[in-house]
Amino acid sequence: MDKMFEQLDGLLDRYAELQELMSDPEVINETSRYMELSKEEAGLREIVGKYTRLKEVLSEVTENEELLRETTDSEMTELVKADLEELQNEKAQLEQEIKILMLPTDPNDEKNIIMEIRGAAGGDEASLFAGDLLNMYQRYAESQNWQTEIIDETATEVGGFKEVAMMITGKNVYSKLKYENGAHRVQRIPKTESQGRVHTSTATVAVMPEYDGVDVELEAKDIRVDVYRASGAGGQHINKTSSAVRMTHIPTGIVVAMQDQRSQQQNRVKAMKILQARVYDYYESQNQSEYDSSRKSAVGSGDRSERIRTYNYPQNRVTDHRIGLTLNKLDRIMNGELGDVIDALILFDQTEKLEQLQDGTAHLS
Repeated sequence: MDKMFEQLDGLLDRYAELQELMSDPEVINETSRYMELSKEEAGLREIVGKYTRLKEVLSEVTENEELLRETTDSEMTELVKADLEELQNEKAQLEQEIKILMLPTDPNDEKNIIMEIRGAAGGDEASLFAGDLLNMYQRYAESQNWQTEIIDETATEVGGFKEVAMMITGKNVYSKLKYENGAHRVQRIPKTESQGRVHTSTATVAVMPEYDGVDVELEAKDIRVDVYRASGAGGQHINKTSSAVRMTHIPTGIVVAMQDQRSQQQNRVKAMKILQARVYDYYESQNQSEYDSSRKSAVGSGDRSERIRTYNYPQNRVTDHRIGLTLNKLDRIMNGELGDVIDALILFDQTEKLEQLQDGTAHLS
């Protein structure tokens, strides 16, 4: 704890410095710097508040312990003991909360995301399940006051999706949905099954942080851009002009084709967003593989091929295999009530990181 207190004292000093800087007229007039400092101050506010309270609690504990040693009044002794018990409980709670707040954070946690859902094994049933997952995430996003936008889709004749890409924007989107990477398995009786047999199908989910020019910059020489006439629905305009865009990242071979928007420029912007996300997801996956070879994350590597969750319709059951969580409320989860699952994944991940910290395999940052 001594090392942690040293770091916390440093945060207190930095917080005071930030508040002083933010009251400086020169800083206030420099919008970009003021915004940067404001963001840093907001990020420290919670942990500084808890640490300030912890210091007050520790002081009160010391005072009560001294009073307990000095008093001879039995009634006063009981009151002090009761007060001490409450303070010790609050102290333990604050220390635990502070440890979690001091854990290294993912720099992408605050970012918006691009989510790609693909029907995998199971043919038409897999594509229908991909559509069900899309609906589930859209409803969850709505409950979080996030915004969703379909940016690319390949529908199937049965009403599902071979693949669909969606942008989700809002507060801390990646921090909650990053655990959804992987293969999702469904067990149910397909509508086309005449014998009433349960079939197993899968769909894969990819969650990628949205990058912009400030975060990453792809070299122009590494990107080949082709334009062509869009096909399919869209009316006369979309079919008569070369509005569709195909971007290829030459070093990785990643291709993004976009034709949903009416203008070539709109398609270029959307295609670039997806390309940036896919390329950096590709490189991050390689880095993650190196990390996983030495120590596997509690909630998995995020590999698309890794089966992370089963949705069993006959039993109204959802099981997350990474943490052994089973909930018998599939109907509610598919309706967007993902909170219990996501909270459990976050808690499990935090618990493992705390254990690593205590084992000396991780360090406070």
